[in-house]
Amino acid sequence: MKPPPAPSETDIRDPDLRAEMEQARGTPEFADVLRYLGTKQRMRDSGQIQPSQPRLNLDQIRDPDLLKRVEGIKPGDRIGEHSIRAAIDEQARRDQKAAYLAKLKPIARRRELVRDSLAEPFSDENRYFVHSVLATCGLPYKKPAEGQGEYLSEYGRSSLVVQAGYLKDPASGRMIKQGLPYGPKARLLMLHICTMALRQNTNEIEIADSMSAFIRELGFEVTGGARGTISQFKEQLHRLAASRMQIGLWKGDTTTTISTQPIEAFDVWLPTDPDQKMLWNTRLIMDEKFFRTLKVHALPVDMRTMRAFAHSAKQIDMVLWLFARLNQLEKPVPISWATLKTQFGRDIQSRDRKFRQSFSDDWKAIEEVFPKLRTRLTDNGILLHPGDGDVLLVPAKRVLPARK
Repeated sequence: MKPPPAPSETDIRDPDLRAEMEQARGTPEFADVLRYLGTKQRMRDSGQIQPSQPRLNLDQIRDPDLLKRVEGIKPGDRIGEHSIRAAIDEQARRDQKAAYLAKLKPIARRRELVRDSLAEPFSDENRYFVHSVLATCGLPYKKPAEGQGEYLSEYGRSSLVVQAGYLKDPASGRMIKQGLPYGPKARLLMLHICTMALRQNTNEIEIADSMSAFIRELGFEVTGGARGTISQFKEQLHRLAASRMQIGLWKGDTTTTISTQPIEAFDVWLPTDPDQKMLWNTRLIMDEKFFRTLKVHALPVDMRTMRAFAHSAKQIDMVLWLFARLNQLEKPVPISWATLKTQFGRDIQSRDRKFRQSFSDDWKAIEEVFPKLRTRLTDNGILLHPGDGDVLLVPAKRVLPARK
């Protein structure tokens, strides 16, 4: 039998074999090593043997869920080795993702995480609720001027009037003026309070153990101090608890005006130190009239999306407006720039051109989270598409039983 021809260096292609060849280069045994590696390369090419796999290193796996996945796999277990390699690959993918996220600014990082979470199936724990009038009319975007005690907002057939009120300070025993609720945190708190009431089917809500978890869930750190997140959420919770609201509903030939104080009783004064224990009851009671109208006019919201826009009151209002409008459409509906400015520019003293630019920037942030959204900006405003309601991932709300 004729022996195979002596291999050339170009015949050695697999990286591990070429590494061996380079290691032997310059030694007296180089020709013998080259023949051996050539034979090994031909056997691999013909399928007689498989390339050797790199040695498994369990130290490359750090995440608890991946470690649990490979727990108990014994050496020599071929099937188990596949699981270990899959876990190592997954850890490497996660590490690469973490390195990418670390380079992003906080807002961009939050959007990226939300986009990833939206790939997961919708679950009941993601379904939150807010009163539809609060969703479409909205609270002030920015802190109102000193002394401003009233705020009016209208949208379509709905109207909302908010009036500032007082709370009793447990430290001094004095009634303290709280001012009007405003900004993204007031909106997120109303989402939380409305959802707690509807989930428990009661207007008496315990918030002792849920507020810090809620702040973390939104992607905020729980921090103390005058500028910490606890102080910021506490201020808006106080303003909401003290405020009075009038909700106006117009049904063509009839109107209904509901005068209410959404939070009827308030027994919590949150500490500024995240480690400080509560020294009093942490309970609020939602006004019965507000609770009844909430059960009729509750708008379901996918809370995962709210995390992406938790820094911007205007973007929250835009997404809530989309939630409210898109599921009601039967055909595409154009909305003019003038209407959009009336809806989303009420707190912005700017020219039409500046408003369009500001709205366009906010819309890009929404498209970033919902890349499949067909609704598009046009030269004349925005064109809403009925099918986009499915893209927002919020199923129809569950009908709640009447309270006995």
